[in-house]
Amino acid sequence: MSRRFEELDWRETPIGEISLRRRLDPALKVDVYEVKLGDEFLMSSLFTDGEVELARLGLAARTGDELDVAVGGLGLGYTARAALADRRVRSLIVVEALDAVIGWHERGLLPRAAELTSDPRSRLVRGDFFAMAGDATGFDPEAPGRRFHAILLDVDHSPRHVLHPSHAALYQPDGLRRLAARLLPGGAFALWSNDPPDEQFTDTLATVFATAEAHVVAFPNPLQGRDATNTVYLAQRPR
Repeated sequence: MSRRFEELDWRETPIGEISLRRRLDPALKVDVYEVKLGDEFLMSSLFTDGEVELARLGLAARTGDELDVAVGGLGLGYTARAALADRRVRSLIVVEALDAVIGWHERGLLPRAAELTSDPRSRLVRGDFFAMAGDATGFDPEAPGRRFHAILLDVDHSPRHVLHPSHAALYQPDGLRRLAARLLPGGAFALWSNDPPDEQFTDTLATVFATAEAHVVAFPNPLQGRDATNTVYLAQRPR
């Protein structure tokens, strides 16, 4: 197979066919890693600014040292690695629903996978983040009921465009209250979205959290020759 394109993995999953591909971009002369769900592109290593800002903004909202962080959605690992780059983070749990995605990292199919799998602060947990948010055990099977200084979520396209209907309840007031209960006082919840800021969702966050705001993250899109944007929602419990 040509170096210009390679399908690294393909699996049937409960939400459809998922694949990891590597291609050489002839214009940029870089290897690009892409994830597809069926015929739909989920993520690309060309566009990671929003994922990195998700971690930066979520952790910047917290003061103090020795932070415990939970991430919903592993993907290509950019949010989790950005969290580990903050030396205040003493523990990181990454909850991922798909065995295939965890396997990509454990098998070293991604070039920076070892930064997650070899860091003693980091642990990959197989599970449904959305179900675990409302379950008594929570996100850490080894410490039922554990609470965190920050929770960072990057799974759905946006609160209105979800990958599975079961996810939608989390973005409603009752779902957000259950999620907020997983945070310590002053804890921060940060959410990635591919859509522009949604004022109605920001207002919903404000009914549950002490503060709620939407940050627009702009970054260059070399494929279209213009800037693109993501949104990071940031909400915080009272201290």
